[in-house]
Amino acid sequence: MNWLGNVLVKTVVNGLALWLAAAIVPGIHIGETGDTTRSILTVFVVALIFGLLNAVLKPILTIVSLPFVILTLGLFLLVVNALLLELTSWLAGSLDLSFHVDRFWWDAIVGALIISIVASILNAVIPDPARARR
Repeated sequence: MNWLGNVLVKTVVNGLALWLAAAIVPGIHIGETGDTTRSILTVFVVALIFGLLNAVLKPILTIVSLPFVILTLGLFLLVVNALLLELTSWLAGSLDLSFHVDRFWWDAIVGALIISIVASILNAVIPDPARARR
C-alpha cells in the first residue's frame, strides 16, 4: 500500500473512532445536519484534521509534558489527546464543519479515551504495511 492509501486507512480509522465517540458521549456532536452524505464528508474531514494534529502536535506536546507523563505513568497522555480533540473542535468550527466538543472536562477526556481504545482496536485488526515490512 502506498503512502496515500496508508493515510486513507488511518483517516477512516480515526473517522470511525470519532463517530463512535460522538455516539457515546453526549457532549460531542458531529455531522448533525440530517444529510447523510454531508455527515460522512464532515466525519472524514474532521478525521483528517484530527490525524494531522496528532501527527504534528502530539509529539511536541508529549515532549513538553514529559514530566507529567512520567509522574502519572502515562495517564497524562489522555489529557494531551483531549486537548487535541478540543483543538480539532475549534478548527472544525473555524472551517464551518458540524463538529463540536462541549466541555473539556469529561466530554473531551471521555471522548479521547474512547477514541484511543477504538483506534487501538481497529489498528490491531487492520494490518499496517509499514509494520509488516520491518
